[in-house]
Amino acid sequence: MEKAKFYRSVYWTGDYKTGQLFMVDQPKLPASFETITCTDAEAVAKCIKTMVVRGAPAIGAAGSYGMYLAVKEGSYAEAKDVVEALKKAKTMLDASRPTAVNLSWATKRILELIEAKAKGGAKPDQLKKLVWEEATQICDEDVAINKRLGKFGADLIPGGTPDKPTNLLHHCNTGRLATVDYGTALGIIYTLQEQKKNIHVYVDETRPRLQGARLTAWELQQAGIPQHLICDSSSGFLMRKGMIDVCVFGADRVTANGDVANKIGTYMLSIAAKENDVKVYCACPTSTIDLSLKSGDDIEIEQRGQDEVTGLTIDATKGQIAPTGVPVTNYAFDVTPAKYLTAIVTEEMVCYPPFEKSLAEAVAKAKARLATSRAEQKSA
Repeated sequence: MEKAKFYRSVYWTGDYKTGQLFMVDQPKLPASFETITCTDAEAVAKCIKTMVVRGAPAIGAAGSYGMYLAVKEGSYAEAKDVVEALKKAKTMLDASRPTAVNLSWATKRILELIEAKAKGGAKPDQLKKLVWEEATQICDEDVAINKRLGKFGADLIPGGTPDKPTNLLHHCNTGRLATVDYGTALGIIYTLQEQKKNIHVYVDETRPRLQGARLTAWELQQAGIPQHLICDSSSGFLMRKGMIDVCVFGADRVTANGDVANKIGTYMLSIAAKENDVKVYCACPTSTIDLSLKSGDDIEIEQRGQDEVTGLTIDATKGQIAPTGVPVTNYAFDVTPAKYLTAIVTEEMVCYPPFEKSLAEAVAKAKARLATSRAEQKSA
């Protein structure tokens, strides 16, 4: 397959009135690189639920544009009618995938802004435009956030010698496809490459949907970063043999105490890393940190359909590997207790234990940055 032209995973073309929302159709990868168009909020929710778009930051971005599509074509007599339409859209969009907090974070941010502007006297058409502008800003911010996060993370990881690279183990997919662009844990790896550090990546396949094999291996191949694909069950053995120096992954939700909900398999990976003295870094934007939850026990963990487990491909009718009718338990995520993490890398700082303090500090810094940005926009 020829190298693909990189798009943002979620992007809008044209102006707010006549433009369209596009997403990279991720289930088609790596066989083909295609995009899909969404024209209403229901289509966005379906794309999130079916994982056409996936990755916590990316579904947050998709959800923000979903909020705009919910009101784009509507005719509203009063500002309160726009607010009510957005409330309904938020409920529907948030339900499409419950574990990743970025989705509800993005829809909440938009709703709160519009509620405030409505109380301030903004007209319905003004509010609709503001929704689009805020969604666009959320997407632009995500790219800048990932670049800052990548620098913090890369500073933690030494480059190898000319004869021996630093070997990183990466779980799931956290790159350009999981964010609007660049990536979180993979963003760190891209930054290491830009710094010309000698690195090599072990990519675990990440069953059952194979985000590592289908997406991360594809991304690294496009970027020209040395890699080897491994089966999920081999990671602990590679660590024991001294073949892994650092383990990196993203997050779908981080609680106040530093527990991390991430793609299923992260917990086992972290235990193996701890046993073998391998450093473990979770990389996530502050929008993934949920200080309202005390621990990972409070996180709702999504369960998905049995077809993902009984087949070797996303379409289980092809490559069936289990007996027809066998019962399946398929948790999409697990929770890694904070004690297994070396640090959590955000766009504001590297957070170390005690996480209750450092995570709160990072979130406060992010809120202050956003407030400063809005004040500058208002005065411009």
